[in-house]
Amino acid sequence: MKPCALIVATMDTKARETLFLKECLESQDVDVMILDAGIKGGSPVPVDITRDRVAASAGTSIAEVQGIRGEGVALNTMIRGAVKLAQALIDEGKIEGVIGLGGSMGTTLGTAVMRALPLGFPKVMVTTMASRNTRPFVGTKDILMLHSVCDLAGLNKITRSVLTNGALALAGMVTGKRAKQHLQTPGNIPTVAISTLGTTERCVSLVREELEQEGNEVVTFHTVGSGGQAMDEFIQEQDVKLVLEISLHELADHRFGGDYDAGPNRAMAALEKGVPAILVPGNIDFLVTGPLESAKKRFPGRPFHIHNSAITVVRASAEEMKELARLLADMAKRARGPVAFVIPLGGFSAFDSPNGPLEDKGARHAFSEELKSSLPPHIELMESEYHINDTAFVSQLLGAATKMICESGVTC
Repeated sequence: MKPCALIVATMDTKARETLFLKECLESQDVDVMILDAGIKGGSPVPVDITRDRVAASAGTSIAEVQGIRGEGVALNTMIRGAVKLAQALIDEGKIEGVIGLGGSMGTTLGTAVMRALPLGFPKVMVTTMASRNTRPFVGTKDILMLHSVCDLAGLNKITRSVLTNGALALAGMVTGKRAKQHLQTPGNIPTVAISTLGTTERCVSLVREELEQEGNEVVTFHTVGSGGQAMDEFIQEQDVKLVLEISLHELADHRFGGDYDAGPNRAMAALEKGVPAILVPGNIDFLVTGPLESAKKRFPGRPFHIHNSAITVVRASAEEMKELARLLADMAKRARGPVAFVIPLGGFSAFDSPNGPLEDKGARHAFSEELKSSLPPHIELMESEYHINDTAFVSQLLGAATKMICESGVTC
């Protein structure tokens, strides 16, 4: 039986391009269903899922949707219906991948559907928006964004090439899906979730290596804003044995205006769910911002370090770190399971080290003292003399993790 892909489209504006995409997929032995979520006009050809059906799934009619003042509100209504229908198709085993195409409206539609679908389910978006900030579209899901280069208006040498590549990408995903089943992780392997950035990567690499040798599967999240959000969603949705928060700077960026903002609830997923968690103040010594000139305007007078042409980091002040200590203490008080802190007084990141560009011993100690004074006595806090990337600190961190796991009743 051939795999089947769903094309999410607005057939009033993208019928010709959608039919070309359909032809490309069928040439690769992939069956196709077309879902039309267009609002104006109508589809010039029959489709598998009509706009009337999409609107009905959202609890309304296409006539009512067309009468809504404001295209954004109307589109959101059609998105609700499209999401329900796509999820039902997956539950019924009728589709094995989804692809969308369009500009800002089509991309908003297509990726909204894709973000509602499971991790690992093939998702491709051919879009004019892929050369911009794609975070609003991708969110925390594994969506492949393919830049269309020119507007997806008609078929020409560029659109044919890009649409063909998008179709081939999805075809490869869905036809290879059955072949890759043996590569999936067995369900009985315990999972550990870890947060990191490059400035704590040596620590995390050593921790990951040891935990994997002990029979755990380690999932590491890159804390660039969306990474922290993805980690929290993963913890909420999956069975996780242990959480090691080794990079918490997204909290600082949210509070003090940095670019890597994961929202106000970052790191609360494990605490609210009761998953054993160890919190390390990795990377809270800096805020992430853009190019140097932008950084100087946003954070005048701060010590800074040029990470690359696109990213400048500025030093977090001692007062900001004390405020973060109070925030983390308040978070820990709400934990429903075991939680502990391990503080590397030798330095919180590669930048905050004797050879680093932003070392501040006083700020580290100010953070630790504030945290100790704010935490209730039942929450364990261990101060280490070592730097976060030192092998000796890793050993202490792993020891604390083993102790927590054993005391929480999980097999250690």
